[in-house]
Amino acid sequence: MIKKGDIIKLEIENFAFGGKGIGKIKVDEREYVIFVQHGIPGQLVNIKITKKKSTYAEAVVQEVLQKSKLETTTNFQPISGAPYITLPIEAQKKMKIQVTKEVFNRIGKLENTENYFDSWISSPTSYHYRNKMEYSFSSIGYDLKKDIVVDDSFSLGFKRKGTWWIVENLDTDSGLFDQELESCLYKIRKYLKDTSLPAWHPPRKKGFFRHLVVRRSHFENTLLFNLVTSSKDLNKFSVTNFAQFLSRLLGNRVAGLIHTINDDVADREKLDKGSSKLVFGKETIVEKINSLDFEISMQSFFQTNPLCAEKLYQKVIDYLLEYSIPKDQIILDLFCGTGTIGQLISKKTPNNIIGVDIVDSAIKNATKNAQKNQLKNLNFISSDVGKFLLNHPEYQNKIHSIVIDPPRAGISPKSLRKVIRLNAKVIVYVSCNPATQARDLVTLTEMGYQLKKFSLVDQFPHTSHIESIMLFEKN
Repeated sequence: MIKKGDIIKLEIENFAFGGKGIGKIKVDEREYVIFVQHGIPGQLVNIKITKKKSTYAEAVVQEVLQKSKLETTTNFQPISGAPYITLPIEAQKKMKIQVTKEVFNRIGKLENTENYFDSWISSPTSYHYRNKMEYSFSSIGYDLKKDIVVDDSFSLGFKRKGTWWIVENLDTDSGLFDQELESCLYKIRKYLKDTSLPAWHPPRKKGFFRHLVVRRSHFENTLLFNLVTSSKDLNKFSVTNFAQFLSRLLGNRVAGLIHTINDDVADREKLDKGSSKLVFGKETIVEKINSLDFEISMQSFFQTNPLCAEKLYQKVIDYLLEYSIPKDQIILDLFCGTGTIGQLISKKTPNNIIGVDIVDSAIKNATKNAQKNQLKNLNFISSDVGKFLLNHPEYQNKIHSIVIDPPRAGISPKSLRKVIRLNAKVIVYVSCNPATQARDLVTLTEMGYQLKKFSLVDQFPHTSHIESIMLFEKN
């Protein structure tokens, strides 16, 4: 009988939802299923059991003994954030469609998923699509060539898979973010190391350099930097000299440098706490989606893959415009955040669009962007979804369509019931987690909404993530 911690040789046979591969072994004369994180069918691997249940186990790969025939070689440095970068994009597409349909069937009780499947939307580019990346410092590094942990190092890159204290140096392009920056990140590491100030030591919770966060504008082709440090020995570091170094290294691409001081012991970038100061350039960059301008700060939530977001939003608009909406009826953009979807919809319809979010700062940002884009048929309201009609009775029975795009955890059952009670004729539900969307599919169906169709969007190539857009119509 297997137990937690065992090392087992296993062949991966298929994909499963959530970035897992499936393998099977014989236990007491029966097949026993093992889910292996980021396993690829055809791989022969040594795995380590991390969780043991009566009917299945979970495991991580310790060593790949034989690659899958599906895999190819790349010139990118392997990172944990791109587990499928060796898998051709067509194979990734096949995998993502398969596992999403399975979760809609298993959790969402949706039979004959093919009858509802509308379209697959690919990312316009499979590489260098991200517009934000967070690099970590650590004085505990990992030597990829020697395959050993190195104490008292100065590492800048990504956390080693399965750890929160070990960082692997990023020495070249990862294939996900900005090629020029990542190809010279080792120069930034060397410059900061030469200051003789230490990288953060996560277990001891001390050190100076903590994070380097970078935002990129595809539209402007610029980079906005935020260097996060502790306050200890701050007088020994010239952040102005660092800004000049970045400008020499990347020229006019450097839009600005922000310095954030974070003395919190928790290992997060903590941009919202501590003090942040603009050292050089601007605090914001501008991104353009479907001819609209969006001003983005370091703290702003914005689509990670803006080029693909254009295609996602267009599909939302296409679904809405399948219906003839009476002029006196409105479209609600719920959980609207900074109002990206609402602003794009307002360009395509004369109907009034109301964006609703409980976060007051997001509403202020949305209003500012809408004014900048000179949009007239758009209004943003800071309100709890459940109290919206109570506070604004003038919209009773005038809501034709609702667009919802909740966070990864999905909508709480209570909030979903509040959405349903708004009694819209049409709901377009955008989700970055098909598992929670499948759960909500059951509730919406039980409460009178019929799924008409769904589309899948590949916002994050080389990862297991997939976005889904569902169109519901009230029976």
